Amino acid sequence: MKIAVLGGLGLQGRAAIADLVASGVEEVVCVDTAPDGPARLDGLTDLSRVRFVVPEGAIGPALTAVLADVDAVIDLLPQPLMREAVQAAIATRTPLVTTNYGKAIAGLAQAAEQAGVAIMTECGLDPGIDLVLYARAARQFDAITAIDSYCGGIPEPKAMTKPLCYKVSWNFDMVLVSQNRDSVMVEDGRRVAVPAGQQHHNPFIHEIEVAGLGMLEAFPNGDALHYVEMLPAAKGLRRSGRYTLRWPGWSAFWAPLKELGFLSEDKVPGTGASPREFLGRLLGPQLQYGPGEKDLCVMRNVFSGLEGGRAKTVTSDLIIERDLASGLFGMSLGVGYPASIVAQMLARGEIAKPGLLNPLLDVPDVSFFDELARRGITVSETVARD
Repeated sequence: MKIAVLGGLGLQGRAAIADLVASGVEEVVCVDTAPDGPARLDGLTDLSRVRFVVPEGAIGPALTAVLADVDAVIDLLPQPLMREAVQAAIATRTPLVTTNYGKAIAGLAQAAEQAGVAIMTECGLDPGIDLVLYARAARQFDAITAIDSYCGGIPEPKAMTKPLCYKVSWNFDMVLVSQNRDSVMVEDGRRVAVPAGQQHHNPFIHEIEVAGLGMLEAFPNGDALHYVEMLPAAKGLRRSGRYTLRWPGWSAFWAPLKELGFLSEDKVPGTGASPREFLGRLLGPQLQYGPGEKDLCVMRNVFSGLEGGRAKTVTSDLIIERDLASGLFGMSLGVGYPASIVAQMLARGEIAKPGLLNPLLDVPDVSFFDELARRGITVSETVARD
C-alpha cells in the first residue's frame, strides 16, 4: 500500500505520516514545498518508509504525477489548493481524504462520480470525528429534536497565559479567519443566521462544564443546518448549534476588537496587509507552546430526542491531549488520525462509493471508533432517559 500526504510537513501532516507508518503502510509519500523533510520528521517515524517529494512547477501537474503512483491520498494543503488536489485525484482515479469543507468543491461531484473515485471531505476533528458521532447517534433515536456540537483547542490549565488564555496548536491565521465566518443555528425549529460580525456578541454564547476542566465558553461557529439535513431522524429538529470552545473571556476580548476592525480582511493603505493578517503576525509568535506544555482538544456532542416514545439524551465527550514524547499536539492527532484511518479504508476498498463523500454518511462508525481507540483516543458516552 502507498499513501501520499499533501502538506506532509505541517502540524497535521506530521501526525498523519507517523500514523500511516505505524499502521504498516509500506510507503508514505510526503509532498511538501519545504526541502528539509527528513530533518523535520527525524525521530518521529521510520524514515526508510517515507519518500519525500518537493513539487516543482505548476502545482496541478506536479500533484497528478504523484497521485498516479499511490493507492490513496490525504490532502492537508491550504484550502485554496484543495480544488487542484481533488482535480488531480479525479484525473488519476485516486481516492482522496481532505479535512476541508466540501462546499468549496461541490461543483466537482459529478466529475468524481463519473471517474468512479471516492473523495472524502470534512474528515478531520471538527468536522470529522463529530460527524461520525452524528451517524452513530442517529441509530439510537426514533426522532432527534436537538443537537448541540462543541469543539475547541485550548491550552491545559497550567499553560494558560492571560489575557487570551490561548496558544497555537493550529494555523493561527485560520483561527482568525474562522472568526469572520457566518454561522447558522436552528432555534424553535427555525433557521437563525448569526453574521460573523455578531459572533462574539450574541444571545447564543454560553458556558458548559467539562469534568476536570470546569467551565468553558461556547460561541457559534458553523453551519448546523447543513449537517442536520443529512439526518433523516432529525426532520423534526427544534434546536441545533455548532460551537467553538475556549476558556471564558474569549468573546469579551474579541468583540470590541472586531467592532474596531482588527479582524478586517481589507488591506490598510500603505501597509500591504490587512488588520487580520497583522494580528496573526503579531500574536502568533507570542502564543506558542513550550516543550512541556500540552494542548487539549475538547469535544462534546449532545443529542436529544425520542426513543420508543420516551425522551432521551445522549452525550458524547472526547478529550485529546498533546503527546509530549513525540511533541505532536492533540489538535494534530485529532486531525491526522481520522484522515489516516479513512485513507487506509479507501486504499483497502472498504469505502468504495464514488463521488464527494462525507463522514456522516460514508464512514463505517464501528470500525472507525475501534481504530481511534487503538490509538488511545476514546469517546465516552452517557445516556439519560426521562
